[in-house]
Amino acid sequence: MNSRKVTSETRRGFPGTKARSQQPSRILIVDVTSPLWTNTCSVLAEALENTLCLACSLAGPCRVPLLSLYVVQNQQECLLPFTQVKESFARVQTCISELRSLPREGCFPQEGNGVVQAVQDGLQQFKQYSRHTAAGGSTNSSVEITILTSQSGKEMVKQLEEKLKDIDLVSLRRLQVIEVLKRDFLEPEDAEQSMPADELSSDDTAILGMDIDVQTVEDNVISLEMLFKTWLHDYGTDREQLHLLLPSGGFSYATAAKTSLICLKCDLQERLLDPALLSGTADGTVRTVDMNSPCQMAAWPATVLYKLRVIKALKSEGVCESVLYGLPFIIKPTSCWQLDWDELEINQHSFHALCHSLLKRNWMLLAKCETQNTSPSWNIVVHSYYIIVPSDSATLLVKAVAVRELLLPSTFPALLAEHPERVRGPIEASHCALNGLEVEVTYNPLHLKNNLYKYLKSVLHRPLNRQQAHPRDQRPERHQPKQHQSRAKATVAPLLMAPSPVQVFRPAAVRRDSCEHSLLPEE
Repeated sequence: MNSRKVTSETRRGFPGTKARSQQPSRILIVDVTSPLWTNTCSVLAEALENTLCLACSLAGPCRVPLLSLYVVQNQQECLLPFTQVKESFARVQTCISELRSLPREGCFPQEGNGVVQAVQDGLQQFKQYSRHTAAGGSTNSSVEITILTSQSGKEMVKQLEEKLKDIDLVSLRRLQVIEVLKRDFLEPEDAEQSMPADELSSDDTAILGMDIDVQTVEDNVISLEMLFKTWLHDYGTDREQLHLLLPSGGFSYATAAKTSLICLKCDLQERLLDPALLSGTADGTVRTVDMNSPCQMAAWPATVLYKLRVIKALKSEGVCESVLYGLPFIIKPTSCWQLDWDELEINQHSFHALCHSLLKRNWMLLAKCETQNTSPSWNIVVHSYYIIVPSDSATLLVKAVAVRELLLPSTFPALLAEHPERVRGPIEASHCALNGLEVEVTYNPLHLKNNLYKYLKSVLHRPLNRQQAHPRDQRPERHQPKQHQSRAKATVAPLLMAPSPVQVFRPAAVRRDSCEHSLLPEE
Protein backbone atom coordinates (compact mmCIF):
# COMPACT_ATOMS: atom_id res chain seq x y z
CA MET A 1 0.00 0.00 0.00
CA ASN A 2 2.91 2.29 0.63
CA SER A 3 4.15 1.92 -2.93
CA ARG A 4 0.71 2.90 -4.20
CA LYS A 5 0.82 6.07 -2.17
CA VAL A 6 4.33 6.95 -3.34
CA THR A 7 3.27 6.32 -6.91
CA SER A 8 0.30 8.61 -6.46
CA GLU A 9 2.47 11.42 -5.17
CA THR A 10 4.69 11.27 -8.22
CA ARG A 11 1.89 11.26 -10.75
CA ARG A 12 -0.73 13.54 -9.28
CA GLY A 13 -1.28 17.04 -8.05
CA PHE A 14 -4.08 19.40 -7.21
CA PRO A 15 -6.13 20.59 -10.20
CA GLY A 16 -4.14 23.04 -12.24
CA THR A 17 -4.33 24.65 -15.62
CA LYS A 18 -4.49 21.26 -17.32
CA ALA A 19 -5.34 18.31 -15.11
CA ARG A 20 -4.24 14.84 -15.97
CA SER A 21 -6.77 12.12 -16.53
CA GLN A 22 -7.68 10.49 -13.22
CA GLN A 23 -8.44 7.18 -14.90
CA PRO A 24 -5.58 4.68 -15.12
CA SER A 25 -4.57 3.02 -18.35
CA ARG A 26 -5.42 -0.66 -18.49
CA ILE A 27 -3.72 -3.86 -19.54
CA LEU A 28 -5.91 -6.96 -19.89
CA ILE A 29 -4.04 -10.27 -19.97
CA VAL A 30 -6.11 -13.30 -20.98
CA ASP A 31 -4.65 -16.71 -20.11
CA VAL A 32 -6.05 -19.21 -22.61
CA THR A 33 -3.92 -22.17 -21.47
CA SER A 34 -6.88 -24.03 -20.01
CA PRO A 35 -9.61 -26.39 -21.21
CA LEU A 36 -12.12 -23.87 -19.85
CA TRP A 37 -11.17 -21.45 -22.64
CA THR A 38 -13.67 -23.31 -24.84
CA ASN A 39 -16.48 -21.94 -22.67
CA THR A 40 -14.87 -18.64 -21.72
CA CYS A 41 -13.96 -17.38 -25.19
CA SER A 42 -17.37 -16.22 -26.43
CA VAL A 43 -18.66 -14.87 -23.11
CA LEU A 44 -15.45 -12.94 -22.48
CA ALA A 45 -15.52 -11.37 -25.93
CA GLU A 46 -19.17 -10.34 -25.58
CA ALA A 47 -18.71 -8.89 -22.09
CA LEU A 48 -15.63 -6.90 -23.12
CA GLU A 49 -17.28 -5.57 -26.26
CA ASN A 50 -20.40 -4.50 -24.34
CA THR A 51 -18.37 -2.56 -21.78
CA LEU A 52 -16.14 -0.85 -24.31
CA CYS A 53 -19.08 0.27 -26.45
CA LEU A 54 -20.38 2.05 -23.35
CA ALA A 55 -16.98 3.63 -22.73
CA CYS A 56 -16.87 4.89 -26.32
CA SER A 57 -20.41 6.28 -26.20
CA LEU A 58 -20.34 8.12 -22.86
CA ALA A 59 -19.91 11.88 -23.19
CA GLY A 60 -17.16 13.61 -21.28
CA PRO A 61 -13.63 12.39 -20.50
CA CYS A 62 -13.09 8.79 -21.51
CA ARG A 63 -13.36 6.43 -18.56
CA VAL A 64 -11.02 3.89 -20.17
CA PRO A 65 -8.45 6.20 -21.75
CA LEU A 66 -5.92 3.57 -22.87
CA LEU A 67 -6.27 -0.18 -23.29
CA SER A 68 -3.83 -2.92 -24.22
CA LEU A 69 -4.74 -6.59 -24.54
CA TYR A 70 -2.48 -9.63 -24.32
CA VAL A 71 -3.27 -13.30 -24.78
CA VAL A 72 -1.08 -16.01 -23.27
CA GLN A 73 -0.90 -19.22 -25.30
CA ASN A 74 2.38 -21.12 -25.39
CA GLN A 75 3.83 -17.60 -25.24
CA GLN A 76 2.40 -14.13 -24.80
CA GLU A 77 1.06 -12.15 -27.76
CA CYS A 78 -0.10 -8.53 -27.82
CA LEU A 79 -3.36 -8.37 -29.76
CA LEU A 80 -3.90 -4.69 -29.01
CA PRO A 81 -1.04 -2.26 -28.28
CA PHE A 82 -1.98 0.76 -26.16
CA THR A 83 -4.92 2.38 -27.90
CA GLN A 84 -7.11 5.36 -27.08
CA VAL A 85 -10.42 3.58 -26.66
CA LYS A 86 -12.86 6.38 -27.40
CA GLU A 87 -11.55 7.11 -30.89
CA SER A 88 -10.81 3.51 -31.84
CA PHE A 89 -13.87 1.31 -31.39
CA ALA A 90 -13.38 -0.29 -34.82
CA ARG A 91 -9.82 -1.25 -33.87
CA VAL A 92 -11.01 -2.61 -30.53
CA GLN A 93 -13.63 -4.72 -32.29
CA THR A 94 -11.01 -6.12 -34.64
CA CYS A 95 -8.98 -7.16 -31.61
CA ILE A 96 -12.02 -8.80 -30.02
CA SER A 97 -12.68 -10.67 -33.28
CA GLU A 98 -9.12 -12.02 -33.10
CA LEU A 99 -9.81 -13.09 -29.53
CA ARG A 100 -12.91 -14.97 -30.67
CA SER A 101 -10.95 -16.72 -33.43
CA LEU A 102 -8.34 -18.25 -31.11
CA PRO A 103 -8.39 -22.08 -31.07
CA ARG A 104 -10.82 -23.45 -28.51
CA GLU A 105 -10.18 -27.17 -28.69
CA GLY A 106 -7.04 -28.91 -27.59
CA CYS A 107 -5.95 -25.76 -25.67
CA PHE A 108 -2.37 -24.76 -25.14
CA PRO A 109 0.00 -26.46 -22.70
CA GLN A 110 0.31 -24.87 -19.27
CA GLU A 111 4.04 -24.38 -19.26
CA GLY A 112 6.42 -21.44 -19.13
CA ASN A 113 5.86 -18.01 -17.62
CA GLY A 114 3.70 -16.46 -20.32
CA VAL A 115 1.59 -14.42 -17.90
CA VAL A 116 4.62 -13.00 -16.12
CA GLN A 117 6.24 -12.15 -19.46
CA ALA A 118 3.03 -10.42 -20.56
CA VAL A 119 3.07 -8.32 -17.37
CA GLN A 120 6.70 -7.34 -17.95
CA ASP A 121 6.14 -6.55 -21.61
CA GLY A 122 3.00 -4.54 -20.84
CA LEU A 123 4.79 -2.43 -18.25
CA GLN A 124 7.67 -1.80 -20.67
CA GLN A 125 5.26 -0.80 -23.44
CA PHE A 126 3.45 1.53 -21.05
CA LYS A 127 6.70 3.26 -20.06
CA GLN A 128 7.57 3.83 -23.70
CA TYR A 129 4.09 5.12 -24.47
CA SER A 130 4.17 7.43 -21.44
CA ARG A 131 7.50 8.92 -22.49
CA HIS A 132 6.19 9.48 -25.99
CA THR A 133 3.04 11.28 -24.76
CA ALA A 134 4.53 13.00 -21.70
CA ALA A 135 4.51 16.40 -23.39
CA GLY A 136 0.73 16.36 -23.74
CA GLY A 137 0.19 15.74 -20.03
CA SER A 138 -3.36 14.46 -20.58
CA THR A 139 -2.85 10.78 -19.74
CA ASN A 140 -2.53 9.37 -16.25
CA SER A 141 0.94 7.98 -15.65
CA SER A 142 -0.34 4.86 -13.86
CA VAL A 143 -1.58 1.56 -15.18
CA GLU A 144 -3.73 -1.26 -13.81
CA ILE A 145 -3.24 -4.84 -14.93
CA THR A 146 -6.07 -7.39 -14.91
CA ILE A 147 -5.19 -11.06 -15.44
CA LEU A 148 -7.99 -13.46 -16.41
CA THR A 149 -7.06 -17.08 -15.82
CA SER A 150 -8.58 -20.45 -15.02
CA GLN A 151 -5.54 -21.42 -13.00
CA SER A 152 -5.48 -21.18 -9.22
CA GLY A 153 -5.33 -17.55 -8.12
CA LYS A 154 -2.94 -18.36 -5.29
CA GLU A 155 -0.57 -20.18 -7.62
CA MET A 156 -0.65 -17.26 -10.03
CA VAL A 157 0.22 -14.85 -7.22
CA LYS A 158 3.22 -16.99 -6.25
CA GLN A 159 4.49 -16.91 -9.83
CA LEU A 160 4.10 -13.14 -10.01
CA GLU A 161 5.86 -12.57 -6.69
CA GLU A 162 8.78 -14.77 -7.64
CA LYS A 163 9.34 -13.34 -11.12
CA LEU A 164 8.58 -9.64 -10.48
CA LYS A 165 10.95 -9.11 -7.54
CA ASP A 166 13.42 -6.97 -9.44
CA ILE A 167 11.01 -5.29 -11.86
CA ASP A 168 10.34 -1.55 -11.68
CA LEU A 169 6.67 -1.33 -10.61
CA VAL A 170 6.46 2.40 -9.90
CA SER A 171 3.87 2.93 -12.64
CA LEU A 172 1.78 -0.09 -11.61
CA ARG A 173 -1.23 1.09 -9.65
CA ARG A 174 -2.88 -2.27 -9.08
CA LEU A 175 -2.44 -5.88 -10.11
CA GLN A 176 -5.64 -7.90 -10.25
CA VAL A 177 -5.83 -11.67 -10.68
CA ILE A 178 -9.28 -12.93 -11.68
CA GLU A 179 -9.83 -16.67 -11.42
CA VAL A 180 -12.61 -17.65 -13.84
CA LEU A 181 -14.75 -20.52 -12.57
CA LYS A 182 -17.32 -22.60 -14.40
CA ARG A 183 -20.62 -23.71 -12.88
CA ASP A 184 -22.88 -25.96 -14.88
CA PHE A 185 -26.01 -24.77 -13.12
CA LEU A 186 -25.81 -21.04 -12.51
CA GLU A 187 -28.90 -19.26 -11.24
CA PRO A 188 -29.53 -15.69 -12.54
CA GLU A 189 -29.59 -14.45 -8.95
CA ASP A 190 -25.96 -15.50 -8.55
CA ALA A 191 -24.75 -13.89 -11.75
CA GLU A 192 -23.50 -10.62 -10.32
CA GLN A 193 -21.76 -12.14 -7.34
CA SER A 194 -17.99 -12.31 -7.40
CA MET A 195 -16.49 -14.03 -4.42
CA PRO A 196 -13.16 -12.74 -3.14
CA ALA A 197 -10.55 -15.42 -2.69
CA ASP A 198 -8.97 -16.16 0.66
CA GLU A 199 -7.23 -13.09 1.99
CA LEU A 200 -3.50 -13.05 1.40
CA SER A 201 -1.20 -12.55 4.35
CA SER A 202 1.02 -9.49 4.58
CA ASP A 203 4.05 -11.70 3.92
CA ASP A 204 2.56 -12.85 0.64
CA THR A 205 2.39 -9.31 -0.74
CA ALA A 206 5.46 -7.76 0.88
CA ILE A 207 7.72 -8.69 -2.03
CA LEU A 208 5.92 -6.44 -4.45
CA GLY A 209 5.21 -3.80 -1.83
CA MET A 210 1.57 -3.63 -2.92
CA ASP A 211 -1.67 -5.54 -2.70
CA ILE A 212 -2.51 -8.11 -5.36
CA ASP A 213 -6.26 -8.25 -5.68
CA VAL A 214 -7.38 -11.86 -6.10
CA GLN A 215 -11.01 -12.59 -6.98
CA THR A 216 -13.11 -15.33 -8.50
CA VAL A 217 -15.78 -14.67 -11.10
CA GLU A 218 -18.35 -16.89 -12.77
CA ASP A 219 -17.84 -17.94 -16.38
CA ASN A 220 -20.79 -16.05 -17.88
CA VAL A 221 -21.41 -12.79 -19.73
CA ILE A 222 -23.08 -10.92 -16.86
CA SER A 223 -20.37 -11.65 -14.31
CA LEU A 224 -17.53 -10.72 -16.66
CA GLU A 225 -19.42 -7.65 -17.84
CA MET A 226 -19.79 -6.44 -14.25
CA LEU A 227 -16.09 -7.03 -13.75
CA PHE A 228 -15.18 -4.87 -16.74
CA LYS A 229 -17.74 -2.21 -15.79
CA THR A 230 -15.70 -1.46 -12.68
CA TRP A 231 -13.39 0.29 -15.15
CA LEU A 232 -16.12 2.91 -15.65
CA HIS A 233 -16.02 4.07 -12.03
CA ASP A 234 -14.12 7.18 -11.03
CA TYR A 235 -10.61 6.24 -9.90
CA GLY A 236 -9.48 9.72 -8.89
CA THR A 237 -8.23 9.86 -5.29
CA ASP A 238 -6.58 13.27 -5.27
CA ARG A 239 -9.15 14.58 -2.83
CA GLU A 240 -12.44 13.68 -1.24
CA GLN A 241 -15.56 14.43 -3.27
CA LEU A 242 -18.10 15.26 -0.56
CA HIS A 243 -18.11 16.68 2.96
CA LEU A 244 -21.05 15.52 5.06
CA LEU A 245 -21.52 18.10 7.82
CA LEU A 246 -23.43 17.18 11.00
CA PRO A 247 -24.07 19.27 14.13
CA SER A 248 -21.75 18.10 16.88
CA GLY A 249 -24.30 18.52 19.69
CA GLY A 250 -27.40 17.12 18.05
CA PHE A 251 -29.67 17.99 15.16
CA SER A 252 -30.44 21.57 16.11
CA TYR A 253 -29.64 23.22 12.80
CA ALA A 254 -30.65 26.72 13.84
CA THR A 255 -28.33 26.91 16.84
CA ALA A 256 -25.35 24.90 15.55
CA ALA A 257 -22.46 27.13 14.59
CA LYS A 258 -20.38 26.17 11.58
CA THR A 259 -17.34 25.80 13.79
CA SER A 260 -19.07 23.04 15.79
CA LEU A 261 -19.86 20.85 12.81
CA ILE A 262 -18.62 17.28 12.46
CA CYS A 263 -17.23 16.73 8.97
CA LEU A 264 -17.26 13.26 7.43
CA LYS A 265 -15.10 13.13 4.32
CA CYS A 266 -16.70 10.99 1.65
CA ASP A 267 -16.54 9.92 -1.98
CA LEU A 268 -19.43 9.68 -4.42
CA GLN A 269 -20.02 6.66 -6.61
CA GLU A 270 -22.49 6.28 -9.43
CA ARG A 271 -25.11 3.56 -9.06
CA LEU A 272 -26.29 3.92 -12.64
CA LEU A 273 -24.91 5.38 -15.81
CA ASP A 274 -26.68 8.62 -16.69
CA PRO A 275 -28.68 7.94 -19.90
CA ALA A 276 -28.25 11.63 -20.81
CA LEU A 277 -24.53 10.97 -21.26
CA LEU A 278 -25.14 8.23 -23.81
CA SER A 279 -25.07 10.15 -27.04
CA GLY A 280 -24.92 7.15 -29.32
CA THR A 281 -22.08 8.86 -31.20
CA ALA A 282 -18.36 8.68 -30.90
CA ASP A 283 -17.96 12.47 -30.75
CA GLY A 284 -20.23 12.93 -27.73
CA THR A 285 -22.69 15.39 -29.28
CA VAL A 286 -25.13 15.47 -26.40
CA ARG A 287 -25.77 17.78 -23.49
CA THR A 288 -23.61 16.85 -20.55
CA VAL A 289 -24.32 17.49 -16.90
CA ASP A 290 -24.19 21.20 -16.11
CA MET A 291 -21.80 21.54 -13.20
CA ASN A 292 -23.27 24.95 -12.35
CA SER A 293 -26.83 23.69 -12.04
CA PRO A 294 -28.16 24.31 -8.53
CA CYS A 295 -30.50 21.31 -8.60
CA GLN A 296 -28.19 18.38 -9.26
CA MET A 297 -24.84 16.91 -8.40
CA ALA A 298 -22.59 14.78 -10.55
CA ALA A 299 -20.12 12.09 -9.57
CA TRP A 300 -18.37 12.13 -12.94
CA PRO A 301 -16.04 13.75 -13.56
CA ALA A 302 -15.22 14.47 -9.91
CA THR A 303 -14.17 18.12 -10.25
CA VAL A 304 -16.34 19.67 -7.53
CA LEU A 305 -16.16 19.24 -3.76
CA TYR A 306 -19.75 19.09 -2.54
CA LYS A 307 -20.72 20.04 0.99
CA LEU A 308 -23.98 18.64 2.35
CA ARG A 309 -25.05 20.13 5.67
CA VAL A 310 -27.53 17.97 7.57
CA ILE A 311 -30.41 20.10 8.82
CA LYS A 312 -32.98 17.53 9.96
CA ALA A 313 -33.57 13.88 10.67
CA LEU A 314 -36.68 12.31 9.13
CA LYS A 315 -38.60 9.18 9.95
CA SER A 316 -38.20 6.77 7.05
CA GLU A 317 -41.92 6.08 6.79
CA GLY A 318 -42.63 9.81 6.49
CA VAL A 319 -40.80 10.40 3.19
CA CYS A 320 -42.90 10.09 0.04
CA GLU A 321 -41.07 8.56 -2.89
CA SER A 322 -42.84 10.86 -5.35
CA VAL A 323 -40.82 13.89 -4.20
CA LEU A 324 -37.43 12.24 -4.87
CA TYR A 325 -35.93 12.79 -8.28
CA GLY A 326 -32.76 12.44 -10.30
CA LEU A 327 -30.10 9.76 -10.33
CA PRO A 328 -29.08 8.18 -7.01
CA PHE A 329 -25.49 8.32 -5.82
CA ILE A 330 -23.73 6.17 -3.27
CA ILE A 331 -21.81 7.87 -0.46
CA LYS A 332 -18.87 5.99 1.04
CA PRO A 333 -15.90 6.93 3.24
CA THR A 334 -13.18 8.64 1.24
CA SER A 335 -10.05 6.85 0.08
CA CYS A 336 -8.17 10.09 -0.63
CA TRP A 337 -4.43 9.33 -0.55
CA GLN A 338 -3.57 12.78 0.82
CA LEU A 339 -5.11 12.01 4.22
CA ASP A 340 -2.93 10.26 6.77
CA TRP A 341 -3.82 6.77 7.97
CA ASP A 342 -5.12 7.88 11.38
CA GLU A 343 -7.50 10.39 9.84
CA LEU A 344 -8.71 7.86 7.27
CA GLU A 345 -9.37 5.28 9.99
CA ILE A 346 -11.21 7.70 12.29
CA ASN A 347 -13.25 9.01 9.37
CA GLN A 348 -14.20 5.48 8.30
CA HIS A 349 -15.27 4.39 11.79
CA SER A 350 -17.30 7.58 12.27
CA PHE A 351 -19.05 6.96 8.95
CA HIS A 352 -19.88 3.38 9.89
CA ALA A 353 -21.23 4.54 13.26
CA LEU A 354 -23.51 7.03 11.51
CA CYS A 355 -24.86 4.31 9.19
CA HIS A 356 -25.51 1.99 12.12
CA SER A 357 -27.24 4.69 14.15
CA LEU A 358 -29.53 5.71 11.29
CA LEU A 359 -30.57 2.11 10.71
CA LYS A 360 -31.25 1.56 14.37
CA ARG A 361 -33.41 4.69 14.61
CA ASN A 362 -35.07 4.12 11.22
CA TRP A 363 -34.08 7.63 10.17
CA MET A 364 -33.18 9.43 6.98
CA LEU A 365 -31.33 12.71 6.82
CA LEU A 366 -32.36 15.92 5.09
CA ALA A 367 -29.32 17.87 3.89
CA LYS A 368 -28.76 21.22 2.23
CA CYS A 369 -26.05 21.65 -0.36
CA GLU A 370 -23.70 24.43 0.74
CA THR A 371 -23.03 27.15 -1.82
CA GLN A 372 -20.01 26.59 -4.04
CA ASN A 373 -17.89 29.34 -5.58
CA THR A 374 -20.48 31.21 -7.59
CA SER A 375 -20.16 33.73 -10.37
CA PRO A 376 -20.04 37.39 -9.28
CA SER A 377 -23.01 38.06 -11.55
CA TRP A 378 -25.25 35.86 -9.44
CA ASN A 379 -27.03 37.96 -6.83
CA ILE A 380 -29.32 35.15 -5.69
CA VAL A 381 -28.17 31.69 -4.64
CA VAL A 382 -30.47 28.75 -5.46
CA HIS A 383 -30.03 25.92 -2.98
CA SER A 384 -30.62 22.23 -3.51
CA TYR A 385 -31.70 19.67 -0.91
CA TYR A 386 -31.05 15.95 -0.65
CA ILE A 387 -32.36 12.95 1.23
CA ILE A 388 -29.69 10.61 2.63
CA VAL A 389 -30.84 7.02 3.08
CA PRO A 390 -29.00 4.38 5.15
CA SER A 391 -28.51 0.76 4.16
CA ASP A 392 -27.25 -2.40 5.79
CA SER A 393 -23.92 -1.95 4.03
CA ALA A 394 -21.28 0.62 4.95
CA THR A 395 -22.69 3.13 2.47
CA LEU A 396 -25.41 5.75 2.21
CA LEU A 397 -27.68 6.60 -0.70
CA VAL A 398 -28.33 10.24 -1.65
CA LYS A 399 -31.11 11.54 -3.90
CA ALA A 400 -32.34 15.03 -4.67
CA VAL A 401 -35.62 15.97 -3.00
CA ALA A 402 -38.23 18.41 -4.29
CA VAL A 403 -38.78 21.82 -2.70
CA ARG A 404 -41.72 24.20 -2.73
CA GLU A 405 -40.77 25.87 -6.00
CA LEU A 406 -40.72 22.57 -7.91
CA LEU A 407 -43.83 21.03 -6.42
CA LEU A 408 -47.01 20.85 -8.51
CA PRO A 409 -50.55 20.46 -7.11
CA SER A 410 -51.51 16.81 -6.73
CA THR A 411 -54.89 16.37 -5.11
CA PHE A 412 -56.32 12.93 -5.77
CA PRO A 413 -59.43 11.16 -4.46
CA ALA A 414 -58.97 8.44 -1.89
CA LEU A 415 -59.50 4.80 -2.77
CA LEU A 416 -63.06 3.60 -2.36
CA ALA A 417 -63.62 1.02 0.34
CA GLU A 418 -66.66 -0.42 -1.45
CA HIS A 419 -67.71 -0.46 -5.09
CA PRO A 420 -71.19 -0.38 -6.69
CA GLU A 421 -72.68 -3.66 -7.82
CA ARG A 422 -72.68 -2.57 -11.47
CA VAL A 423 -68.86 -2.50 -11.65
CA ARG A 424 -68.31 -5.85 -9.96
CA GLY A 425 -67.50 -7.52 -13.28
CA PRO A 426 -64.59 -5.20 -14.22
CA ILE A 427 -63.30 -5.42 -10.64
CA GLU A 428 -63.19 -9.22 -10.75
CA ALA A 429 -61.50 -9.04 -14.15
CA SER A 430 -58.75 -6.83 -12.73
CA HIS A 431 -58.27 -9.27 -9.85
CA CYS A 432 -57.95 -12.17 -12.29
CA ALA A 433 -55.42 -10.19 -14.34
CA LEU A 434 -53.26 -9.64 -11.26
CA ASN A 435 -53.56 -13.27 -10.24
CA GLY A 436 -52.05 -14.27 -13.58
CA LEU A 437 -48.86 -12.24 -13.06
CA GLU A 438 -45.59 -13.81 -11.98
CA VAL A 439 -44.53 -12.43 -8.60
CA GLU A 440 -40.88 -11.83 -7.69
CA VAL A 441 -39.66 -10.89 -4.24
CA THR A 442 -37.15 -8.34 -5.51
CA TYR A 443 -36.58 -6.48 -8.75
CA ASN A 444 -33.37 -7.53 -10.49
CA PRO A 445 -32.40 -5.30 -13.44
CA LEU A 446 -30.03 -8.00 -14.66
CA HIS A 447 -33.10 -9.87 -15.87
CA LEU A 448 -34.07 -7.07 -18.27
CA LYS A 449 -32.29 -5.61 -21.28
CA ASN A 450 -33.34 -3.09 -23.88
CA ASN A 451 -30.94 -3.70 -26.80
CA LEU A 452 -28.85 -0.66 -25.85
CA TYR A 453 -25.60 -2.49 -26.60
CA LYS A 454 -26.77 -3.40 -30.10
CA TYR A 455 -27.89 0.17 -30.72
CA LEU A 456 -24.63 1.74 -29.54
CA LYS A 457 -22.53 -0.70 -31.57
CA SER A 458 -24.54 0.05 -34.72
CA VAL A 459 -24.06 3.79 -34.19
CA LEU A 460 -20.34 3.40 -33.53
CA HIS A 461 -20.04 1.40 -36.76
CA ARG A 462 -21.35 4.30 -38.85
CA PRO A 463 -18.78 6.58 -40.42
CA LEU A 464 -18.73 9.96 -38.68
CA ASN A 465 -19.72 11.87 -41.83
CA ARG A 466 -22.75 9.62 -42.26
CA GLN A 467 -23.85 10.28 -38.68
CA GLN A 468 -23.75 14.03 -39.21
CA ALA A 469 -25.09 14.22 -42.75
CA HIS A 470 -28.71 15.11 -43.45
CA PRO A 471 -30.76 12.82 -45.67
CA ARG A 472 -31.13 14.40 -49.10
CA ASP A 473 -34.90 14.80 -48.77
CA GLN A 474 -34.56 16.46 -45.34
CA ARG A 475 -31.78 18.94 -46.08
CA PRO A 476 -32.88 22.54 -45.62
CA GLU A 477 -33.13 24.68 -48.74
CA ARG A 478 -30.43 27.27 -49.35
CA HIS A 479 -32.86 30.16 -48.94
CA GLN A 480 -33.96 29.06 -45.46
CA PRO A 481 -32.63 31.12 -42.54
CA LYS A 482 -29.55 29.57 -40.97
CA GLN A 483 -31.09 29.40 -37.51
CA HIS A 484 -33.70 26.94 -38.76
CA GLN A 485 -31.07 24.42 -39.78
CA SER A 486 -30.58 21.75 -37.18
CA ARG A 487 -27.93 19.14 -36.82
CA ALA A 488 -29.25 15.64 -36.28
CA LYS A 489 -28.14 14.15 -33.03
CA ALA A 490 -28.35 10.46 -32.35
CA THR A 491 -29.76 10.06 -28.87
CA VAL A 492 -31.14 7.20 -26.89
CA ALA A 493 -34.64 8.63 -26.71
CA PRO A 494 -36.37 5.88 -24.69
CA LEU A 495 -33.79 6.20 -21.93
CA LEU A 496 -34.20 9.97 -21.59
CA MET A 497 -37.82 9.86 -20.47
CA ALA A 498 -36.98 10.92 -16.95
CA PRO A 499 -39.90 11.25 -14.51
CA SER A 500 -40.87 14.64 -13.21
CA PRO A 501 -40.05 15.40 -9.57
CA VAL A 502 -43.63 14.65 -8.53
CA GLN A 503 -45.30 11.44 -9.65
CA VAL A 504 -48.99 10.72 -10.01
CA PHE A 505 -48.79 8.05 -7.34
CA ARG A 506 -47.95 8.42 -3.66
CA PRO A 507 -46.69 5.36 -1.86
CA ALA A 508 -46.93 5.31 1.89
CA ALA A 509 -43.18 5.70 2.33
CA VAL A 510 -39.85 5.11 0.74
CA ARG A 511 -39.02 1.46 1.22
CA ARG A 512 -35.30 1.02 1.34
CA ASP A 513 -34.56 -2.64 0.74
CA SER A 514 -31.43 -4.54 -0.09
CA CYS A 515 -31.66 -3.91 -3.82
CA GLU A 516 -30.63 -0.27 -3.44
CA HIS A 517 -27.00 -1.29 -3.17
CA SER A 518 -26.95 -4.99 -3.91
CA LEU A 519 -29.23 -6.29 -6.60
CA LEU A 520 -29.01 -9.80 -5.37
CA PRO A 521 -29.67 -11.34 -1.96
CA GLU A 522 -26.56 -12.30 -0.09
CA GLU A 523 -25.84 -15.98 0.21
